[in-house]
Amino acid sequence: MSKNKPKNTSSTIALNKKSRHDYTLTDKFEAGLVLQGWEVKSLRQGKIQIVDTYVILQNGEAFLMGGHISPLLSASTHYVTDPTRTRKLLLHTKELRKLEEAVQQKGYTCVCTALYWKKHMVKAEIALAKGKQDHDKRESEKNRDWERQKMRIVRAHNS
Repeated sequence: MSKNKPKNTSSTIALNKKSRHDYTLTDKFEAGLVLQGWEVKSLRQGKIQIVDTYVILQNGEAFLMGGHISPLLSASTHYVTDPTRTRKLLLHTKELRKLEEAVQQKGYTCVCTALYWKKHMVKAEIALAKGKQDHDKRESEKNRDWERQKMRIVRAHNS
């Protein structure tokens, strides 16, 4: 008999909300992630942190740096686990060239904004990002608050 597993309604594993605050995100890409078996098991349990992740491009390949996947107790007895190891991203060569060009010439950086399940595979959403100045952060926060206030006014007026 199989155990009844709770169904995960959302396919999102982890979000990097800090990236939307610190950077202006432009182009987004979907990349596959090369993982080991114990990492997949930990991802199913949601034991990942991607707040300070970024993508480094070397020798025509992309690597995810700074992600921390905590090993499960049952998996860590079988493998030598490295929670912060560099993980390879799987991208098409056109996408890699576009990323390399933007990072080298235009002053962009590449960050991971989300990890999610697509069927049975783990995908990473990476984005080209340009750093925000402090006044830009305040302005975007001010705009977000004004949008919320407008919605409240409309809701109060309609009811």
